[in-house]
This record gives sequence, structure tokens and C-alpha cells, in this order.
Amino acid sequence: MPGLLGLAIGGPSLAAAPAASPASTPSAGLTTAQLDRALEQLPDLITTAMQRTGVPGIAAVVVHGDATVFLHGFGSRRLGSTEPVDADTVFQLASVSKPITSSAIAAVVSQGGISWDTPVMQHLPETVIGGRAIGAKVTLRDLLSHRSGLPDHAGDELEDIGFDRATVLARLGLLDTGNRFRADYAYTNFGFTAAAEATARATGRPWHELTREQLFGPLGMTRTSSLHADFIGHRNRADLHQLSNGTWTLSPGRQSDAQSPAGGVSSTVRDLAAWMKKQLSAEASSALAETHRPQMISTAPADPTRDQAQLYGLGWNVGRDRTNAVRLSHSGAFNLGAATAVTLLPAEGLGIAVLTNGSPIGVPESISAAFLDLVQTGEVRMDYLPVLAEVFAELLASTYPVVGAPPAAPALPLEGYTGTYRNAYVGTVEVVPAGNGLQLLLGPDRLSRPLTSLGQHRFSYEPIGENNTGPSAVTFSLGEDGRPTTVRIDNLNTQGMGTLQRLREPAAGPPG
Repeated sequence: MPGLLGLAIGGPSLAAAPAASPASTPSAGLTTAQLDRALEQLPDLITTAMQRTGVPGIAAVVVHGDATVFLHGFGSRRLGSTEPVDADTVFQLASVSKPITSSAIAAVVSQGGISWDTPVMQHLPETVIGGRAIGAKVTLRDLLSHRSGLPDHAGDELEDIGFDRATVLARLGLLDTGNRFRADYAYTNFGFTAAAEATARATGRPWHELTREQLFGPLGMTRTSSLHADFIGHRNRADLHQLSNGTWTLSPGRQSDAQSPAGGVSSTVRDLAAWMKKQLSAEASSALAETHRPQMISTAPADPTRDQAQLYGLGWNVGRDRTNAVRLSHSGAFNLGAATAVTLLPAEGLGIAVLTNGSPIGVPESISAAFLDLVQTGEVRMDYLPVLAEVFAELLASTYPVVGAPPAAPALPLEGYTGTYRNAYVGTVEVVPAGNGLQLLLGPDRLSRPLTSLGQHRFSYEPIGENNTGPSAVTFSLGEDGRPTTVRIDNLNTQGMGTLQRLREPAAGPPG
């Protein structure tokens, strides 16, 4: 999602009001007849959502207590293909990776290898958030509940232009945290990733091995991985699809290893059933139960006399629904073509996960909400899809000004803008001739993008990656000698770090 509201996103939570509760065994409140009636209608909910939206494929699972009571796939893995989605089709989970990651960290915490309140710098000294005085206090708990002070979606723009995990985590320390430490909620994929990487360092194991050893292996999740290469290696996988102007098209895909703990897990609904049962088990460890406990207000009430705050735990939205039952939930979304959701009712021992291979427009959340209405009240109380579509449209709105101006001649000859520009956060950017025009070279791999002149000293280009929501401005500022001294790239300026200084001499060493 923009800023990887990818999606990577934290919500929206399906909870109407937040609270906390430990996981438990099924209560006597939910009868078999209630659940059976809802399960009978679930296929119709799914197929209707597919017909209304055109999303190519969906897989869904429902667990109740120790039983998997619904496990089905619908539609196709790839647009135009006859290859069906089934219970073993591997999907990219996007931000549903977050509660899975906190589950893996809980396993390490329960063994005494680290605690929720271990300072991240103890194991990841290169990630200094908010300066050394504050950075020394930032804990796993702070990062997993998005209260570290980092700005919203910090670092996502660096991933888009090709920087790896280590580089992004090191550069988080360049961002201003103001007075937000433990005072403000801001959803950050790379903050979350830093907590996971610190845990991996504490164990001496790479993150992808740690998740396999501590979570996927013990639960028998044989088709689940934290590596993109493993996802690509599955023949039975769901390709990503994007919706543009009402038409679904095959996506170029989303490689999310850099922030894998926050958005890079791939899995099947069959594997997720085992993980959901563990979350709902009365025998869950105290460390796992801690992930369900609210840690931070994620959204303050609009009207405190009427509304309740929305809360976030350690990788979970924590809330209450209309019946006042505790509800744990998380959504996942890639603009490049994935939308997922998991929702648990701990008191009922009930959980549902819905995975899709299409852009986030509220499909998995609307199916989950309608199903839980049927379980709890016997009827679907509202049409959730248009409401959630509006929510996601707002969440996916561009984080930078999208250029709509027509092309126009530049104020200088094109060669006047060429050169090498740099700052400590974005790294090195080159402006070089390309045919009759100019192009930008971005990131460590010098990814090339053509520049279009908009007149004066302003150009535009089409950004790269998950957070591309349209053309971004590239604006040059001139010095007294009439030559450019800086360039500002708007889509890389969402944290105020998109202005780069022109180097008088060629940059030494490799780009980045």
C-alpha cells in the first residue's frame, strides 16, 4: 500500500470498539446450530463478493476450537487461467505477516532468549531511532505496537527504490521522531521489521530460519515461508492482480523480502488454520497472550462521549464488536495486488482468514464481517463492501502530490540539469542524458526512470514500486550561478528527506 499500507496496513480493524482479553477455549455462547447456519452461507458470501468485484481468486478458512470447519478455494490463481485456487494455494499475506511475526517472537520470548522490553539497540546497534538517548530506550514492544516515534511508514520509500533491509534499518535513525516516542501511534513496516531483526540477532539465526524453526515447523505449516523465493518456487501460488479503471490486470508482482517480518510471509489457508488454532488455544503461552493485549491507542475517538478508541497490541488490532466480544484482527494489502484479513473471536474460539489475489478494495474484510454477523446475529447487518471500499480508497490515497500538468519546455538546456545529487537518507541520484531527454538513476541498482519536462525547472517521473500512485514532481533549485544546486523528488519527500544536494564532482564509490 502507499507507504506500503502494505500495506502494508494496520487496519481497518473490524472491531467497532477496542479492548483486551486473553485467548480462551470456545464459550457456551456459540451453538453448533448457529455456526452451521453461518457456514452454509459462507460460500455464497464469497462468490457474491467475487461477482461484484471481479477479484480473480479467494481462499478462506474457519476454525472453531480445535477443528477446521471450513477450508475452500474459489476462482483462479491467475487471471484467464483455469488453474483453481484451493486450500493449498500459496498467497502473499502482506501485513497479515505482522501477527505471524509477533507469534514467532513470542516463541523466543517464552524461551527466555529475549523479552518484549529488551532494547532493540542491544542487538541491533545500527538502528538508532530518535537519537542515542531515546534509541537506547526503544524496545521490541515499542516497535511492534507502532509507538517508537518513527513517522508513518518510515523507510518504505527506500525499499521502493531497491535498498535492502540492513540499509533501510540503518537509515531510520536519520528521521525526526519529534516528541512522539510512546506518545503517538504511527504504522511502520520497517519499525516492525527492526524488532524482528533484533530478535533474530539475539538467537544468532537469520529471520527466515527463525520463523521456520520457532513457528512454521512446530505447527506443521509446510507451505509457509518468510522468503519471497519460496513463494515463487510454488507452482500452486496465487499471482497478484491490480484493479485500474474498473479492469483487473496481472501485476508485475511484489518482492517484499526487505520488510519480510512486516509484510513478506506467504502461506495457505490450510497452514493458517494451524496458526489460528494456536492463537485461540487456552494453552497458549503467556508470551503469545501478550501479543493480544492492547499497547497503544491507534485511533483516538472522534467523539469521546460516544466513541471508543481503537487499540493496537503486538501485531494485532484489538477491539470489541457490537456484542461487546473481544475481536482480534489484522488486514494486509499490497497496491500491487494482494488483500488479506484474519479475524479472531477468542471467547468463542472462532477465527476466519480470507486471502485474495487482488488489490485491496475491502473484499476479505467484508466477507469476514458478514460471516461473523451471521454467526452472532443470524443475519448480515449491513452491506460492508462499499463502506470498506471507501475506507481503503482513503487509506490508499497518494502520500505525495500527483502531477497533472502537461509537458512544457524546460528553462535551461537539458544538460544543465545533469549531475549527481545526494543526501544521507535517499543516497545517490543521478540525472543523465537519455536520447533526446533526461532520466533519473535511483537506488543501489541505478534504476532508470525517464523525466518529462513540465516547464521552468520542474519535471515529472513515474515512481517505482508499491507506493507509486501517479507521476511525481522532480524540482530543481538554482544557485546564484544559474546552475542547479538541489533537486527535490516529491514521492521520496514524504518524510521531508527528498531534497538532495548536487555534487560538484562525480560521487566516489558505488551508488546508494
